[in-house]
Amino acid sequence: MSTTRQIHLVRRPQGAPVAEDFAVVDADLAEAGEGEVLLQAVLLSVDPYMRPRLNADQPLGAPLLGGGIARVVQSRHATLREGDLVRHGAGMQERFVSDGRGLRVLKADPDLPLSVYMHALGGTGITAYGGLLETGALKDGEQVFVSTAGGAVGSVAAQIAKIKGCYVVGSTGSAEKAAWLRDVAGLDAVINYKAEALAPALKAATPKGIDVYFENVGGAHLDAALPRMNLRGRIPVCGMISTYNGGGEGVRNLSALIYSRVRMEGFVASDFGHLNERFEAEMTGWLKGGQVKYQETILQGFERAPEGLIGLFEGRNAGKMLIAVAD
Repeated sequence: MSTTRQIHLVRRPQGAPVAEDFAVVDADLAEAGEGEVLLQAVLLSVDPYMRPRLNADQPLGAPLLGGGIARVVQSRHATLREGDLVRHGAGMQERFVSDGRGLRVLKADPDLPLSVYMHALGGTGITAYGGLLETGALKDGEQVFVSTAGGAVGSVAAQIAKIKGCYVVGSTGSAEKAAWLRDVAGLDAVINYKAEALAPALKAATPKGIDVYFENVGGAHLDAALPRMNLRGRIPVCGMISTYNGGGEGVRNLSALIYSRVRMEGFVASDFGHLNERFEAEMTGWLKGGQVKYQETILQGFERAPEGLIGLFEGRNAGKMLIAVAD
C-alpha cells in the first residue's frame, strides 16, 4: 500500500482563514480494485464558495471539499483508460482511487491550454454564462454592472455582456485589475471601490441605469446598485463574498426591488447542466477568437492549496486561482 497527501481542515476559521486552520496530511492509498481507477491530481481549483463550507459543511480531519482535473494512472474500469484526463470533485487529494462516479472525461482542445478548463471553460465559466444569460435573462444592448469583475467569474460575465453588445461597468479592488478590465477586457467603465466612493462612482458610470446587476459581493455593492436598477431589472446572485468571513455592510435600499419591480434570484453552477454543450461550443469559439480574455494565478505545488484559498480573500489573485500539482 502506498501513500498520498491530503489537505485537511483542522480547526474552524474565526473570520478570515489562516494557515494554521489547515494541515497537509499523509494518508494510506490502496491500489485500484476491480472497476476502479487510480488518479493523479494535475490541477486543483480554489474558489470563494469554499469559505462558507469551512463553517459547517467541511468535516474536520478530511480532505477539503473541491474539484480539479486529474489523470488516470491505473485503470481496472470498463470505460476509463490510463492517460485519460477527467474532471472530478474528489477534493484536495494528491492521488486517489475512484469507482468512476462523479468523474467526467475531459476532451480538451489541443489549441487551448489545459488550465482554461478550470475557469473560462470550467465551473466559473458556466457559472458566469448561465447566471448572466439564463438567470439574469440578459438581452442584447442592455446596461450591465458586474461586481468583482476582475475575478474568475466576474471577468467572464462582463466579457459575455460585451459580446452581447451591452454597456458594461465593472468594479474591482486594485488599480492593476482596473487597468486590465479597461484595457484588455474592454469594459466601458471600471470602478476601483478601494480608491473612490462606490455609490457616487456607480451613479456616474451608469447614466442609463442598470438592467442586469451580476452580484458577487453583497453589502455596500448591492446597496449602491439597487437605486440604479431600471424597471424590471434583474439581479442574478452568484455570491456575497463580503459576508463570507463574517460581518459585512448592511443593505438599506431593498425597497427599490418593489417600486422598480426588480427580480433578484440566486443560482449555483449545477443549475446549468442543460447548457453545457452550447456553453462549451460558444466559449471555445470566443477564447480561440480572442473575444474572451483571462488571467490566471497558478501556485506550484500541492501543499500550497491553503495559501491559494487564503489569498483569494486578500486579493492576491489575478483572475482564477489554481494549484498546479503535476505536469
